[in-house]
Amino acid sequence: MAKKTANGTVRMDKKLYEAELERLQTELVAMQEWVKQTGARVVVVFEGRDAAGKGSAIKRITEYLNPRVARVAALPKPSDRQKTQWYFQRYVEHLPAAGEIVIFDRSWYNRAGVERVMGFCTQEQYERFLVQAPIFEQMLIDDGILLRKYWFSVSDVEQQARFKARSEDPMRRWKLSPMDLESITRWEAYSQAKDHMFAATDKPQSPWYVVESEDKRASRINVIAHLLSTIPWHPVELPTPDVPERPAPVGYTRPPRTSQTYVPDHAAEVTKAAQAAKSAKDAKAAKDAQPGKGGKKRD
Repeated sequence: MAKKTANGTVRMDKKLYEAELERLQTELVAMQEWVKQTGARVVVVFEGRDAAGKGSAIKRITEYLNPRVARVAALPKPSDRQKTQWYFQRYVEHLPAAGEIVIFDRSWYNRAGVERVMGFCTQEQYERFLVQAPIFEQMLIDDGILLRKYWFSVSDVEQQARFKARSEDPMRRWKLSPMDLESITRWEAYSQAKDHMFAATDKPQSPWYVVESEDKRASRINVIAHLLSTIPWHPVELPTPDVPERPAPVGYTRPPRTSQTYVPDHAAEVTKAAQAAKSAKDAKAAKDAQPGKGGKKRD
């Protein structure tokens, strides 16, 4: 039976998802080489509700990419000095040089979202941002930067389910900040902020692309496929490097291994413990299967 999200959306089949993800990631690697060889500059903005799936999508995009070519910019809150700068200034220094891809895990649109809703900026600063953002983005485009903006959309029901899952998972609990939890009680305020932001910044030259994210698997596939389809890349033929033969030894004697400090072989200990546990389990099963030892009796 197909699994569903908290909102009733049927999740994409896992095997189908993994096969298509691998295919798309192969194309991402090829696109990366095109960016590197042509000197293109790519900026990808990821915005959306908390727990909408931005981080997991970015993780799949960058999984096989060269971090020297493709990097993620996830800026912390501004310092006291940065608060006195032109608002876009601290984002400018993270823009790509030739042959680079930069993915913004949240971006300058913080001002139109969390800063607006939580009262971290003044009304004047907010209104100035809505005017300047399209101009700033037009400047990037005019200079040759390929800009893509994605908004991850998720329902209130699914968001709350993901928050609950994170709160119960020690490995992911760190993802829940007080600001995330605050977004539950300010759902409509964030909706209004998003709608106003789109009205002011969804321009033909730099449009917003909405990613339905009730099903994280489908959202990852959709955003990667769209990104690949909108960048004018083409395969770049690379020569297969010849691996040289190892030369014959010339008589150099290396220091003894005992002269170096190695990490303990924890993997061997885990393997040994697992083998011992399996042997004990098999022995118990064999014993239980014997007549008169608690197993099945024969007639």
